Amino acid sequence: MTTTIPLDHPARWWHRLEDGRIQCDLCPQECKLRDQQRGACFVRRRLGDQVVLTTYGLASGFCIDPIEKKPLAQFYPGSSVLSFGTVGCNLACRYCQNWDISTSRDPERLQDAASPAAIAQAATQLGCRSVAFTYNDPVIFAEYAIDVADACHEAGIQTVAVTAGYIHDEPRREFFAHMDAANVDLKAFTDEFYKSLTRSHLQPVLDTIAYLARETSVWLELTTLLIPGHNDSDEELNELAAWVATDVGVDVPLHFSAFHPSHHLQDVPPTPPASLTRARRIALDHGLHFVYTGNVHDPDGDTTWCPGCGGALIRRDWYRILSYRLTPDGRCPDCGLAVPGRFAESAGDFGPHRIPVRIGDY
Repeated sequence: MTTTIPLDHPARWWHRLEDGRIQCDLCPQECKLRDQQRGACFVRRRLGDQVVLTTYGLASGFCIDPIEKKPLAQFYPGSSVLSFGTVGCNLACRYCQNWDISTSRDPERLQDAASPAAIAQAATQLGCRSVAFTYNDPVIFAEYAIDVADACHEAGIQTVAVTAGYIHDEPRREFFAHMDAANVDLKAFTDEFYKSLTRSHLQPVLDTIAYLARETSVWLELTTLLIPGHNDSDEELNELAAWVATDVGVDVPLHFSAFHPSHHLQDVPPTPPASLTRARRIALDHGLHFVYTGNVHDPDGDTTWCPGCGGALIRRDWYRILSYRLTPDGRCPDCGLAVPGRFAESAGDFGPHRIPVRIGDY
């Protein structure tokens, strides 16, 4: 499909200041821009008397992934998802695993031009149940993500946002109104961590998580990357788990993932598997029903267990589904408990593949 992508797409969520600058109201960075200046995310730019999105219709690449890689454990398990991102980010994580994309200022990274309709058509032809906005944070290309989501919904395709949740109230409501599922990266549970390692703040992220859990029908899962010596103390993990249990809900899945040295944190060792096991136990002790471990081989931490009778409902080996015991209406076959999530009558069989694709081929 050949499409013409408009450059410098008009952006939303900004207002003029008395001193002549324009303030971007998309996220709590609240960048104040003079003509030609770009925001902290790099992709939102003032052009004359407006703000524009400079990456609308442009992607750094497309891949077909297993949905478990997002990670989403209880959103159509075993299905394939068409994943893509752009460049830039409104955070500056010193340990970013995708730093080559999130910190890129090189337009050559944006190799694949694709209209919303082209993405929806490709997802349909590729047999993907959903499209994921990922690799870098979709908040910063919200206008593009929303248009893609609308096109996907018209084609019967679900949408997934993989995000740090750093977004203001009004755009938050509009953005997530177009999403079917979200995995929000709860990076830590101290503002000091957010300030020193991400150049952001904790509270807006907590606000996003609470909003999704309490006020929307978006399927929500959370992920915390455990970084040794930075956010993995028993005290912090207890506070995090207690907050999720009381303010978010015990049925919201929580993933603890292993850190690997990256970007500016090359001197920090990888997360020991025992730390993930400890974090999972702490969360379970606080009453959370679904706690997973990631980036390590851990059969218990990969499995979806029934909170009613303790039976194994979905056994996994990394991204491969080994057994799937949910009834067609999403219940435990042993005790009849309805399991929270979005489920098909049977699990998908996509497996641990990662398949790069070019949208122009579909």
